[in-house]
Amino acid sequence: MLEKNLFAGFGGQGMLLIGHLLAHAGMTEGKHVTWLPSYGPEMRGGTANCSVVISDRPIASPVITKASCVVAMNRPSLDKFEDTVREGGILIINSSLIDIKSKRDDITVVYVPANEIAERIGSRQVANMVVLGAYLELAKCVELESLLEALLETLGARKAHLVDINKLALAEGAKCVGQSQ
Repeated sequence: MLEKNLFAGFGGQGMLLIGHLLAHAGMTEGKHVTWLPSYGPEMRGGTANCSVVISDRPIASPVITKASCVVAMNRPSLDKFEDTVREGGILIINSSLIDIKSKRDDITVVYVPANEIAERIGSRQVANMVVLGAYLELAKCVELESLLEALLETLGARKAHLVDINKLALAEGAKCVGQSQ
């Protein structure tokens, strides 16, 4: 197994967090992982993306030229990374903020209204977890339990009360997979 993923959006949308959680979950399961964040100096509101590679073998480089999956949370991210998805790969588009369709017909494209779902379940801050739920449903590269363990460890005891809303967001994102293709 070799999953090369790019998570991209505006700073503040939680792309670095979901990449970190995915890498942490992979490590928990004994997989080889890399997590490489990238963000502009303006941080919140600027561009932010990260690459996460998960493999059952040692990883030669964290740099991704052709991705297994790209998650685009906004239009600039889609414009920049859509062509990076390898043939047969996955593109997850936040249809709440991106009003165009993918131009690709050689990949699986899933449209997830992440912001609407997050608001409906009670917290617009979990839109990132909604798209992560869709990703996990498609890629199945780590177990949900490992991801939840990583989430609890990352949040810490002081924010443990946020686990339930994040768990719900993951489940709602997973439901989108069959509905939007």
